[in-house]
Formats: sequence, structure tokens, C-alpha cells
Amino acid sequence: MKIQERTGAGAGRSAAPAQPSVGDRLPTPPRERKPALAALAVLLILVGALGATMLVLQAGDRIEVVKVTQAIPAGGSVNTSNTTSVMVAKDDSIHYVEWSQLKQLQKLKAVNAIPAGVVAVGEMFGDEAGVAAGKATVGLSLKAGQYPTGIKQGDTVAAYRVSSASGSSNSNSNNNSSSSVADSSVIVDNARVTYVPSAKDSGDELVSSTNLAVTLTVDSDKAAGLAQAASNGEVALVQVPGNSGN
Repeated sequence: MKIQERTGAGAGRSAAPAQPSVGDRLPTPPRERKPALAALAVLLILVGALGATMLVLQAGDRIEVVKVTQAIPAGGSVNTSNTTSVMVAKDDSIHYVEWSQLKQLQKLKAVNAIPAGVVAVGEMFGDEAGVAAGKATVGLSLKAGQYPTGIKQGDTVAAYRVSSASGSSNSNSNNNSSSSVADSSVIVDNARVTYVPSAKDSGDELVSSTNLAVTLTVDSDKAAGLAQAASNGEVALVQVPGNSGN
């Protein structure tokens, strides 16, 4: 009887499924490594960090320079009315004119016409005006009434010969009539104002109580007649279409 009981108990235990041991688990396949993608990620991180560093350095290394706000003709000069200051990144390869050098720059002349909106560089200016071929500059000294109010550098004007002389007798009335026509004739129908002092350049005071110094650029064949009339005080300027402010 004991032998049968033991046999039955052993049979019951052997019928139960055996649990696999820890060492019998199936091995997992190794993960595939991609060194190229890892290297690319590292490279992108380095490039981004370098770019951010350069932006920070450029933002911190900036200078205040001169920017032209109104067109300056050849032979013209800068002043506080046709310039302003802007901040730019410092670049030793570009000869910027710093805002602190504006006073020195006013003594120089534009070698060629300078359009509005550009940043001034040293190569744009020189000791002598760059007058184009076939052109000449003529200086005028005008009294109040001989020039339009608000005349400024870059304006286009016509120069007329004017005279206050009149006949002294009725017998010369015909001669006086023809003389007045000649006295009001056009000397130059299209001249460019190369220079005229501004109120800001003279400390917000009148440049002169009597005369205003104006320089015009005209065709060479008109320069002699304009200069002669100017020396006699017989020139009046009139603004015509083509002004820089229009």
C-alpha cells in the first residue's frame, strides 16, 4: 500500500509543466548602431553653437556710422540735414565713416553723386570735387529775394538775369522796354545746387544777415555768363521741376 501511494504522488508531480530557468530565456538580437547619424547630429549641434556665438559677437561689436538721407550731387558735401547715424557691424574691410567724424567729413566733397539711403564710406569723398565732363561750378552771393525760401543742396533751379535799372526819361522808353526783356532773360535753365549752408550748420542761426552763398553746377558754356551776372548782383534763382524733394 505504501508503495502505490508514493508512486501516485510522484506521478502527479511529474505531470506539472516544468518552469524554464532564468538561464534558458531566448537571447534578444543586438541593436543596430548607426555611427554616421550620430556623427551628423554632433556636427549639427556644433554648427548651431558656432552660429549663435558669431551672432552674439557681431551684435556686441557694432559702430555708429554716417548714412546719407538726401541725394548729394558730385562736388556736394554732407551736413546735419542730409545725414543721420546708424549702427552697423564693424568690418575692417569696409571704410565706414564713423558718426564722430562728421565734422571732418563736411570739409570734403563728393567725388561722384551719392544717392539717398546709402552708408557713407571714405572712397566717396575727396579734397576736390569731381565735376563731370562738360560741367562747371559757379559760386553766387545772393541777397534775400534773389533765391527761393528753403533752397537746399540738390535742388534744380533756373538762373535769370535781373536788373532794377530803369530809364530816366520818356524819350528812352523804347530802349528801356527792350532792355527789360534782356535783363530778365534766362542765363541757365537747368542748374543743380551743389552747396548751400544750412541753419543747423551755423548753430541754428542765420548764415548771413544779407547774402547767402550758393554754388551751382551748370553746363560749361553757361558758366561765364552766370559768373558775370553774379559779379554784378544781377542773378535770381527760381526752382524748376526736377528738385530732389519732389
